[in-house]
Amino acid sequence: MVTVTIDGVQKQVERGTTYEAVVQEYQEQYDNMIAVVAANGKIRELFKKINRDCTITFFTLKDDVGHKAYVRTATMLFFKAVFDVFGPKCAQNCRVEFTVGHGYYIGTGEEIAPTAENAAKIKARMQELVAAKTPFMKRTCPLDEAMDLFKRQDMKDKEKLFRYRMNSQVNIYEIEGYYDYYYGYMMPNAGYVKCFDVMAYEGGFMLLLPTIRKPLELAPFVEQKKLFHTLASSEDWGSRIGIENVGDLNDEICKSSLSDFILMQEAEQERKIGEIAKEIVNREGVKFVMIAGPSSSGKTSFSHRLSIQLRTLGKTPHPIALDDYFVDREHTPKDENGDYNFECLEALDVKQFNEDMCRLLGGERVELPTFNFKIGKREYLGNYKQLGPDDILVLEGIHGLNDKMSYALPKESKFKIYISALTTLNIDNHNRIPTTDGRLLRRMVRDARTRGSDARRTIQMWPSVRRGEEENIFPFQEDADAMFNSALIYELAVLKQFAEPLLFQIPKDAPEYYEAKRLLKFLSYFLNVTSESLPNNSICREFVGGSCFRV
Repeated sequence: MVTVTIDGVQKQVERGTTYEAVVQEYQEQYDNMIAVVAANGKIRELFKKINRDCTITFFTLKDDVGHKAYVRTATMLFFKAVFDVFGPKCAQNCRVEFTVGHGYYIGTGEEIAPTAENAAKIKARMQELVAAKTPFMKRTCPLDEAMDLFKRQDMKDKEKLFRYRMNSQVNIYEIEGYYDYYYGYMMPNAGYVKCFDVMAYEGGFMLLLPTIRKPLELAPFVEQKKLFHTLASSEDWGSRIGIENVGDLNDEICKSSLSDFILMQEAEQERKIGEIAKEIVNREGVKFVMIAGPSSSGKTSFSHRLSIQLRTLGKTPHPIALDDYFVDREHTPKDENGDYNFECLEALDVKQFNEDMCRLLGGERVELPTFNFKIGKREYLGNYKQLGPDDILVLEGIHGLNDKMSYALPKESKFKIYISALTTLNIDNHNRIPTTDGRLLRRMVRDARTRGSDARRTIQMWPSVRRGEEENIFPFQEDADAMFNSALIYELAVLKQFAEPLLFQIPKDAPEYYEAKRLLKFLSYFLNVTSESLPNNSICREFVGGSCFRV
């Protein structure tokens, strides 16, 4: 017998009992399904056996680690269904490309026609596996054996990924003869995947899954065509240059030609910024460029680079931060925890902003405020503006796309730009890199460098930041006149050297330890790239330092 401690209460169980058996005794006490557990501070999958005394903590689908396990399990279930219905080659060539809303877009190339009929076939096979509670098996095998297995299955992306792996062993998952690799934890059987849908979309399929906020229900799919085509364009560019996954990137790093590749990527971004600038200039009556995007999207660097492009086209841009219109600290709204909510619209003096902008539009000379973050008050320091025929205000802030922020300005005077770091690089075909991971690492590195914040604090704040984005930014992104993807294919290899020491500092007994460990595992796939090769106007410089802009 072994002793397990749950919520401070000890109980005896037979040695070799699975965590799943213990979880079943406690499941009814939780509103959401328990997905994984932590035993003595280490995440354990439910099919694992208890062989020593331990303290157990449960993680449900409302916890990040639990939600990720659900997504991972549903994804492998999708590929298993494709494997069964359409054959091994089709499963190998399918690729999880990106997310749109709560949909995971899976490209199929020319292997499977993206029809409603084929979507129904995949869904039906998934449902059969769910109903049968088909188990997922996990085994650890030597690296060479894993590479040989995936080579035989013609999974070249995984073979290439393992070529750069430092560990001598690999964990492989299997469900009814279908083998795959996933970085992270899996649920014990297909029966846990109770909520999903599959629909044909564009050139592939959408795997629809619940969100972490509502893990027991599936919301209707909301089409976001602008976002989809922005992501698809970036995906296509990566494919054309031959870098679709981490193995491809590591190959490029080893060729010692990465400096040229970095310049090529930066040139591609500059070309797109130039195209947006031309669109602004060619649209009659535009006086306000409104830039918005989620945290760590590189909005500041982008606004500077866009301003330079506008100058080359004969315009005189004036950057303005919407944060300068924060209300004085004592008037800032508070959230349900009693903390200042700087991300809600009411944290800004919207009325004063509209009055100032309307006066500028009318040709008046206006003194604009500067917000003093140290004392929490707006100040007037002689920053006067008056718009001439070629002047354009470049406004940057999280509410830039919300018409309530600029309610008094004529629609034709505004040009809206949505910017985000929309990572399209994959670990391999079946393991995507969430865009939020790239932004979290960006913010972590920048906060440590500029604010002295440790990684634990950044991770701790991230759920609140994400909630603010979902409420104040994402609902308005499709209203943008242009979208810009600020992600750089090479940047995670650069951020690695800055992020890893910060993540290693998080103690094992901290709640943020589990996320730190996941990110460290994720970064281990990348070879290092020094920041010395980055141009000083790169968006990446906003986070690692050395930018020529005031960021």
